[in-house]
Amino acid sequence: MICAIVLAAGRSTRMGAQKLLLPFDGQTVIRHIVDEVAGSPVDRIVVVTGADTDAVSRSLDGHEVRIVRNPDPHAEMLSSVRCGLSAAPADCEAVLIVLGDQPSIRREWIAELIGAFGSEGRGIVVPVYEGHRGHPMVITTRYRDEILTAYDDAGLRGFLDAHDDDVYRHPAHTSAVLEDMDYPADYLRELERARELRHA
Repeated sequence: MICAIVLAAGRSTRMGAQKLLLPFDGQTVIRHIVDEVAGSPVDRIVVVTGADTDAVSRSLDGHEVRIVRNPDPHAEMLSSVRCGLSAAPADCEAVLIVLGDQPSIRREWIAELIGAFGSEGRGIVVPVYEGHRGHPMVITTRYRDEILTAYDDAGLRGFLDAHDDDVYRHPAHTSAVLEDMDYPADYLRELERARELRHA
């Protein structure tokens, strides 16, 4: 079983508005992302929210997701990953870590990553573009306890560095795996990318 953890606890202070609820392709950013995840080969979806839990939850009405609130929305990303891991079913073989502000994610890319996890014999699969690691990534739940208790200072980056020999670097075909949305200019970039994909 593959379980997705969608990280949606950000405060969006640099955007000036809750970026997860901005319009995107006829819906909200977070609903678009969860739509893509739900259309991929994942079995369960956990969405980790923060201060805007109620609004984000309403935007996902109709989706079979488990909403988990991070009690410390000011914490770093690792805190939300831990919330998602703790809420994921015990029989998950691996978790897919998805950024809630990366709307260019596509279900086909997720399927590629999950396929590589099944075929490459590594416990961690990370998309790489021009030598840089991106998201989403797949991590075996063999590392669940380690992630829950270690890397307070180094975060997921420290975890990946510590297990470099167990990382499969899946070649990505687009820089979108490196790009999330923090500022209004990032949002405009993602809208334009979506428009180009629609007309490709």
